[in-house]
Amino acid sequence: MDYEKLFADRIGGTQFGKSTEIYKFEKIKRAKAKARKAHPELEILDFGVGEPDQIAPAPIRDVLKVECDKPENRGYADNGGPEFKQAAAEYMQKFFGVELDPATEINHSIGTKPALAMLPLAFVNPGDVVFQTVPGYPVMATHSKYLGAEVVNIPLLEENAFLPDLSKIDPALAERCKLFYINYPNNPTGAVATPEFYDELIAFAKKYNILIVQDAPYSTLVYDGKRTSLLQRPGAKECTLELHSMSKAYNMTGWRLGFFCGAEWAVSALAMIKDNCDSGQFKAIQKAACAGIADQSLADGIRDHYEKRLRRMVEVLKSVGFDAKMPGGTFFMYLKAPKGAGDVVFSNAEEASLYLIENFGISTVPWDNTGPFIRFGAVFESAGEEDDERVLNELAARLKKADLKF
Repeated sequence: MDYEKLFADRIGGTQFGKSTEIYKFEKIKRAKAKARKAHPELEILDFGVGEPDQIAPAPIRDVLKVECDKPENRGYADNGGPEFKQAAAEYMQKFFGVELDPATEINHSIGTKPALAMLPLAFVNPGDVVFQTVPGYPVMATHSKYLGAEVVNIPLLEENAFLPDLSKIDPALAERCKLFYINYPNNPTGAVATPEFYDELIAFAKKYNILIVQDAPYSTLVYDGKRTSLLQRPGAKECTLELHSMSKAYNMTGWRLGFFCGAEWAVSALAMIKDNCDSGQFKAIQKAACAGIADQSLADGIRDHYEKRLRRMVEVLKSVGFDAKMPGGTFFMYLKAPKGAGDVVFSNAEEASLYLIENFGISTVPWDNTGPFIRFGAVFESAGEEDDERVLNELAARLKKADLKF
């Protein structure tokens, strides 16, 4: 059977699976294995992970234990029952002061990743343009390409506080654009958007008839400032779809639950696509989330956990030469990569990151899209708060030994 002719062109056609290019996260995985083999006694300090290091809060887990035994929760959830939508509306009101109709302006999703993947099916035709900010999360752009769209990367530069510079976007491309993907608080930069930027973006979207897609899984993880939603800004509900997640805010990564909200017409279109792609998340999980989603004390406790770690990481990283400062949000720290270590010279962030893993057992994530940067995450494994200090002291000792050059 000539199965290679069956592969779609969008995944490589007859060349699918033959590429020798290695994805950077696979390179990191291989480097970890190399480090473990060369130094079996060495503890890997993993600052490269992107998911919470703790389990979901007890009130949420307790409700799940009850709800999973109820017969009425056994069936398909489809596009969701009223309980989670109402709880999501309460969350938006309590955390951001945003009033939404749970029946028409909110819909649950099995995490935000599937929602982003489905989104282009509702809006993108071959030849359309989609804007995505880089560095960032490429899922929506990947699926837009699958549908024949032209994806335009909008750079996030340090000199512009890691916000896209709308004045530098080609008006001809903007005229063809359907979707503008942003992500604030931003992964990997940790930047938080300003009200002024949001207002500028709303005006831009209305001028060119674009739907703003605001991916906001880190919206509860903000330091030294108020939590914000794009939907707080005047006119946003006319042109914005905002996605929220239980994963980062409530340590529910594996539970796969989130919601999208905003412009009624956009929610309706994505809900129609979703209804033809999945049958909804387990009702017991949705009801368990209702026990915590609008509880600010739970979210504050999780935020405080990361803030304490991040502030200590700033001290450690500054002590060895990194230009480290607290991020505005998320649990990531985005730093200019070292130029070398000892007599070794790095040509990019990836080389620096691999060097740290292979030689010192320190795992980070490199980003070279808009210059050489390294991302350190405050979601490293430890045995508790007291052990955090041991891990961070070990990080400081190893980085000092590495003799980094900046």
